[in-house]
Amino acid sequence: MNGSVSEKLTQLCGKPLERATDREVYLALLRLVEELAGQRVEPVRGRKLYYISAEFLMGKLLSNNLINLGLYDQVRDCLERTGHRLSDIEELEPEPSLGNGGLGRLAACFLDSLATLNLPGDGIGLRYHCGLFRQKFADGRQTELPDPWLTDEGWAKRTDTVYPVELAGTVYQARLYRLAVTGYNGGTNQLNLFDLDTVDESVITGGIAMDKTCVDKNLTLFLYPDDSDEAGRLLRIYQQYLMVSAGAQLILAECEARGCTLHDLPDYAAIQINDTHPSMVIPELIRLLEQRGIGFDEAVDIVTRTCAYTNHTILAEALETWPRTYLEQVVPQLMPIIQQLDALARTRSDDGTTAIIDDRGGVHMAHMDIHFTHSTNGVAALHTEILKSSELANFYKLYPEKFNNKTNGITFRRWLLACNPRLTGEIESLIGPGFKQGAGQLEGLLPLARDRAVLERLGGIKRANKEDLARWLEEKQGARVDPAAMFSIQSKRLHAYKRQQLNLLYLIHQYFEIQAGHMPPVPLVSIFGAKAAPAYTIAKDIIHALLTLSAVIDETPEVRQWLQIVFVENYNVTAAEKMIPACDLSEQISLASKEASGTGNMKFMLNGAVTLGTMDGANVEIAQRVGEENIYIFGQSSGQVIHRYDAGDYRAREWYDADPNLRRAIDFLTGPEMLARGSAESLGRLRDDLMNSDWFQTLPDFNAYLVRKGQALADYAHDPLGWQSKCLTNIAKAGYFSSDRTIAEYDRDIWHLG
Repeated sequence: MNGSVSEKLTQLCGKPLERATDREVYLALLRLVEELAGQRVEPVRGRKLYYISAEFLMGKLLSNNLINLGLYDQVRDCLERTGHRLSDIEELEPEPSLGNGGLGRLAACFLDSLATLNLPGDGIGLRYHCGLFRQKFADGRQTELPDPWLTDEGWAKRTDTVYPVELAGTVYQARLYRLAVTGYNGGTNQLNLFDLDTVDESVITGGIAMDKTCVDKNLTLFLYPDDSDEAGRLLRIYQQYLMVSAGAQLILAECEARGCTLHDLPDYAAIQINDTHPSMVIPELIRLLEQRGIGFDEAVDIVTRTCAYTNHTILAEALETWPRTYLEQVVPQLMPIIQQLDALARTRSDDGTTAIIDDRGGVHMAHMDIHFTHSTNGVAALHTEILKSSELANFYKLYPEKFNNKTNGITFRRWLLACNPRLTGEIESLIGPGFKQGAGQLEGLLPLARDRAVLERLGGIKRANKEDLARWLEEKQGARVDPAAMFSIQSKRLHAYKRQQLNLLYLIHQYFEIQAGHMPPVPLVSIFGAKAAPAYTIAKDIIHALLTLSAVIDETPEVRQWLQIVFVENYNVTAAEKMIPACDLSEQISLASKEASGTGNMKFMLNGAVTLGTMDGANVEIAQRVGEENIYIFGQSSGQVIHRYDAGDYRAREWYDADPNLRRAIDFLTGPEMLARGSAESLGRLRDDLMNSDWFQTLPDFNAYLVRKGQALADYAHDPLGWQSKCLTNIAKAGYFSSDRTIAEYDRDIWHLG
């Protein structure tokens, strides 16, 4: 950059910075970042990656971009000298509503790492106007509101590029928007987002309700439209096809512009299908290749060698299966191709469970992905083994060479440098700056795990971060918490398999224990952040129960001084950046065998939290790296859980009847204290589910959870230096979970870029 930051910003503002408003400075910073990012775009030579995903949970981009461009400190200091605070300016930036949970955050981390490693790789997704939804708590319940974020000055820039996409016989024009993605001391790639010019936010009638049949006006309004009715399910297919059809046309156009004949497409493009939402890219590419004169058999071979598939789930309901009648209605042009693919798949195996179209007319997207891509990967070692041995065993027998593991990772520039500058500065003073680009260098901290001065400073940093979170919670939602308490955090999507209900039962148990005079060794603040899908009734019941219990505790002074519950409203990346640096105990308590990986567990450990978790997902690999003395593992193994499902012998009622503590906690849900503040219908439904169903086996793990959580509280209270040693070990061992490592493995084994 020519000249100083101050001179450049003054030029972009058109006035001295001392006289500029924060908004004028913000817009100048946007232009500065865009200009510098543009200078780092390199021409593509060889293969380029296209990462297609329904979600990209980018988070606010200003600070991340300034860090990646090496400008953060200069800009912060320049602004302070001229009467501005970068933190205030950051608050002006809306958070892009382009994702929800771990799937979308992983995609964002991957884009960052691709650019950091100077690998040519762009994202392809949709430009949602209102995201998933903005969560609002009212009368102890989750309500859903639109979450608009688009402005005239945002990061995603409108282009003149449009592609025709035919949906249910009508041709729509998909417009391309481009968002620059910078790497840390690396290059610049793009996130390509598609939208319709006709989308109209005024068709939202109340909350997130809308006319789901008015496709030209609603198609990209919301991420994952409510699928509780047929119109909502059809709308999801409309969205998915818009994304893959426009994306496929973009891919072919870019490759042809670089000299591709399309017969050699695999030499120019690698396409990663992120979960099953983009699966229709397979038949769509075949259709487009056939339009250009390539025969079906060759088109199938080309697409198979170009595309790869990432499986993100063990839950059967998350492996999308669409009724063929829906596809015949929305994308009739694809059905002849899907039928041909099904016929071809049936020639490879006489096992009906591997068919693409089943006997009931269901079209299995994951089956199509596995048959007609060259790679299927899981996202944690345990997850991949379960896929191979259980959930996808029939496919593994058919294609053992396709299956591989790529343990997820996080971009620690955002999840350490950007959100925890105190800890970043301390680490740099101890081992130098190399860890910012080579995460493995964090292991240089291990010899300091018994250094009293270092551990005391680490404890001081955590206390300062907790004080910051306490101030933020009070400002945001009036919740007053004591930073001297242990902060236990469970922040992730609200789903029964993630078992926020197990934490709920523990908190009820503690409520009784404290009233009986059995005080914990240290006060506990239990913090939650989660959204429940609008139609996911039991998940919303769990939120209601936690909010109701929080109110009960707040009105019980003898309990409140020892126990608090704070549920952070509208949990998103911005909230996570406040919460994660302040966490003492990271709650990763999903039912073993159900969480594919998790990435929150990695962010918490990187920031010096200790994990309380089951041997599920990437918890297994975290435990292997930090050692059993630096993590609190409890509960059934994945093998035990899978055996229970196979045997069909789990009866929740038997556990309820046999354990008085469990019975007391579950019955409290419909006791007078809760019913005085909550909904009898909602609380009763949750109690009935726990007593008589409990599909995700909360009750068998209850006592083990009590014991291990109690041990964690005792260790935290009675051995603070020992606790900080655990924290330091977790930080030192977090380097493996860098998305830079993950992306390097994808490139080495699957993509072969450049």
